[in-house]
Amino acid sequence: MQLEEIKTLKALLDRSLKVVFFTGAGISTPSGIPDFRSSGGLYTQNLEAENCLSIDYFKQNPKDFYNFYRRYMVYEKAKPNIAHEFIASFKKCDAIITQNIDGLHEAAGNSKVIALHGSIWRNHCTKCHSFYDLDFVMHDYICPKCKGIIKPDVVLYGEALDPNDIYEAIAHIKRADLLVVIGSSLRVYPAAGFLDYLNGRLVIINKDATYYDDRADLVIHDDIIKVIKALKKVS
Repeated sequence: MQLEEIKTLKALLDRSLKVVFFTGAGISTPSGIPDFRSSGGLYTQNLEAENCLSIDYFKQNPKDFYNFYRRYMVYEKAKPNIAHEFIASFKKCDAIITQNIDGLHEAAGNSKVIALHGSIWRNHCTKCHSFYDLDFVMHDYICPKCKGIIKPDVVLYGEALDPNDIYEAIAHIKRADLLVVIGSSLRVYPAAGFLDYLNGRLVIINKDATYYDDRADLVIHDDIIKVIKALKKVS
């Protein structure tokens, strides 16, 4: 990360009127939530991860699904970090489109969040549709009202994204004059493909290279916390 990169980032943010943030696992790793696709991520350490997080596995083995889910996907004590807080305080933020299910953007005070892959904090019975909070499903997954199986409101492999979320995300990206991608490998589709609708400028902040780097106006390969701290110094 160079000072000139930070100055360019500040200039882009300053002169943009509608800024959309697109965030992935990398924004939450400083909060203690491991990512999935890096060299030390969940998917490289546990080859069964994608299978255990599929809708078929959930339906066939709900007990084993929840054992895996509670151990690897839920970090209920995690707190928003400086990056979440920066976005929450950024007045020209038109929307936050996130691939994360941790709810940290909302916890930081963001009210414009499109959580493409759902949230660990919402859970519903697949039979009677009763709502249950995270605390309940950390201890049980059987609905006490109808004995149905409770499912976290997260998008599992084999499930489609909510069409309303897709429409809303694309609409925000189309009208953005600046899209800032933070902590996403941009390898998970269809979400990554939403960038194809962008007419404005593109900034990518990620430790590793992404498939969209050559299309970006600015790329910073560094830790997001370092970037935000450096940005505040030049603000």
